[in-house]
Amino acid sequence: MNEHKKPVLLIVDDDEDIRTQLKWALCDSHEVVLAEDRPSATQAFRQHQPEVTLLDLGMPPMPAGPEEGMAALSEMLAVRNRAKIIVLSGQSDRSNALRAVNEGAYDFLVKPPEIDELKVVVKRASEMARMEREIAEMRHQLEGESFEGMLGGSPQMQVVFDAIRKVASSHAPVLLLGASGTGKEMAARAIHRKSSRPEGPFVAINCGAIPEALLESELFGHEKGSFTGAHMQRIGRIETASGGTLFLDEIGDLPLPLQVKLLRFLQEQKIERVGGRKEIEVDTRIVAATNADLKRALQEGKFREDLYYRIAVVSIRIPPLRDRFSDVLFLANHFLRRFCTETGNDSVRFSPSAIKALEAHTWPGNVRELENRVRRAVIMAEGNTVKPSDLELGGHNAPASGRSLKEAREELERRMVEESLRRHDGKIAPAAVELGISRPTFYELIERLGIKRAGA
Repeated sequence: MNEHKKPVLLIVDDDEDIRTQLKWALCDSHEVVLAEDRPSATQAFRQHQPEVTLLDLGMPPMPAGPEEGMAALSEMLAVRNRAKIIVLSGQSDRSNALRAVNEGAYDFLVKPPEIDELKVVVKRASEMARMEREIAEMRHQLEGESFEGMLGGSPQMQVVFDAIRKVASSHAPVLLLGASGTGKEMAARAIHRKSSRPEGPFVAINCGAIPEALLESELFGHEKGSFTGAHMQRIGRIETASGGTLFLDEIGDLPLPLQVKLLRFLQEQKIERVGGRKEIEVDTRIVAATNADLKRALQEGKFREDLYYRIAVVSIRIPPLRDRFSDVLFLANHFLRRFCTETGNDSVRFSPSAIKALEAHTWPGNVRELENRVRRAVIMAEGNTVKPSDLELGGHNAPASGRSLKEAREELERRMVEESLRRHDGKIAPAAVELGISRPTFYELIERLGIKRAGA
């Protein structure tokens, strides 16, 4: 498909005077293509893929009837079923115009149309076409850059997604490694959903958030009267997750005595409730996670070596956001759309300076920090533009040691240009618009930074 400075408008009418009149009325906003009969109209529609089409129902060889126009409408919709086609009909032919709308036309106008009304209807059709195109592009992008609720198109995240696919069907324990906020619980849920037991329960517990005195009962359950205050029997998390998955977050905080009990469960798939003497068989898969250095904990005697090798049959490292730079804007726009939908304002956008601030930040809090900053920005933004101050990113990070300010700036520019080109399949015009610069300036950046475009 050719790239046009303006969106294409196809005008189909056998009357040359009307074609000319409509062309002059709309040529400021659209690149106009003309056709006079059904064969030339369908050919032009296939060739130029117009954003909007004005179609006269009465065309040769039977201009007095709607048959040729209706046939052209049908052929165009067969090529693109959501095409924005506005039919033109005579005052006495409104019933056929309504029939055309019922069969898929976007709208109809009575000939000769009022120019102001014509412009309004065409503009509305163009906006609808662009919105549908943007939604389709976002859906396509999400399909390529999402996996069981996890988002990311970077090579680092594709490695994570591949690893999850491979381990999911196994019953072996999995250890997820990564800093806080990287999405370890989402990865655990993805493993569960892709496993052979997705209909079973997914139960999560943070081993570091529950007092040690209560953690054993929380995990293994207890019998009535087993300790002061145990007025009834309680089923623990391991048992509750039977037939599904138990996610043990921050397993590095598990006290040594409970590490022994967990190891026994992993070896035998049996537990005893606190105060109980009966062994209970449990079919629960364990997925554990930590942001701690477990190998160091082994050396310091804080974590059992035998348990470590039991839970780390497969280890998957979730990369921090700073190591998957190309995902930052994608995630930011995803969160922006979600929070804008929640607030009922879908017109909020990031300013060019906000985009630069997002790209420059090192994200110590990872995806969770990004999500919270975008949520705050949607709430605090004045008007429809998010500024760096709305994100609480007043200034960019300082350049790394050993680099000049010029080098740091060029690196940031290169990253932004390359990522914008990637998002827009190498197309200059939309990439320049996204970055808030003119096309000549964009070409200068490409040349100065030595960037190669795909297919160039």
